[in-house]
Amino acid sequence: MSGITSFGERRLVLISGRAHPELAERVAEELGVDLVPTTAYDFASGEIYVRFAESVRGADAFVLQSHTAPVNEWIMEHLLMVDALKRASVKQITAVMPFYPYARQDKKHRGREPISARLMADLFRTAGAERLMSVDLHAAQTQGFFDGPVDHLFAMPILVDYVRTRVDVTNVTVVSPDAGRIRVAEQWAAKLGGVPLAFVHKTRDITRPNQAVANRVVGEVDGRDAVLVDDLIDTGGTIAEAIRVLKENGARSVTVAATHGVLSDPATQRLAESGAIEVVVTDTLPIPREKRIENLTVLSIAPLLARAIREVFDEGSVTSLFDGNA
Repeated sequence: MSGITSFGERRLVLISGRAHPELAERVAEELGVDLVPTTAYDFASGEIYVRFAESVRGADAFVLQSHTAPVNEWIMEHLLMVDALKRASVKQITAVMPFYPYARQDKKHRGREPISARLMADLFRTAGAERLMSVDLHAAQTQGFFDGPVDHLFAMPILVDYVRTRVDVTNVTVVSPDAGRIRVAEQWAAKLGGVPLAFVHKTRDITRPNQAVANRVVGEVDGRDAVLVDDLIDTGGTIAEAIRVLKENGARSVTVAATHGVLSDPATQRLAESGAIEVVVTDTLPIPREKRIENLTVLSIAPLLARAIREVFDEGSVTSLFDGNA
């Protein structure tokens, strides 16, 4: 079936990598288009081959890849797809990356370190991407790494609408897992009707990755239902520590909401044993069946991605999707 969809004289094509085809299929369904038939496989040496089965000349191409583990393999495949599109004479290429790769390496903590998030932007620009689209960047200033338009989407409306149906908003305190996410927690608190705000003070040894120690809660959580919000859950250590401290400070319940479910081991075990009544994430990254623990809820990001893609294609306003907050 043809993946070319014409709107007047313009054509939109949606292309998917192999990392998370289910998400691409849901986005295509929301857009009312077909995915471009694509051949992709690995050679015995580990090199990747990609080819599109039909002409994409003159089209506006949106190439979607979720950068899950093994992250470097999927980044390379994404870059190759962008390069193939450039050489196939498309009109414009937008690299759609629901989860921006290497997003946490956006600055130097010590000498002789790379700024890997900047390198990712440079690689996609060099490959031929003229525009990037991503959801809930770890740091908003990452947009400045790319020399071109960046559509920074927010999963907050999807998460807030769901969480509002699961908690008593008259007894909620929104909690940031560290001081660096307070701005996001403030936005959550406002959207839930001006509820109180708190944050967990933690310390981290920058020489030991994926390890943090939660020390105390700043703010009132005693007897209240805590909604703990973050951009991602990787190994679950930060979240589990924050839940422990909230419980020790008298929180009646804890609900966790995060955009990206990276869920590297041993995250699912930590979350299952954490005492959180529910952990809510979106499907920006694939979450296999074995990691879908009983208290995990996965919401679809496809409608948001589809609306943003259509706004870009129609030369409309992506900002309007977020009530002027984008």
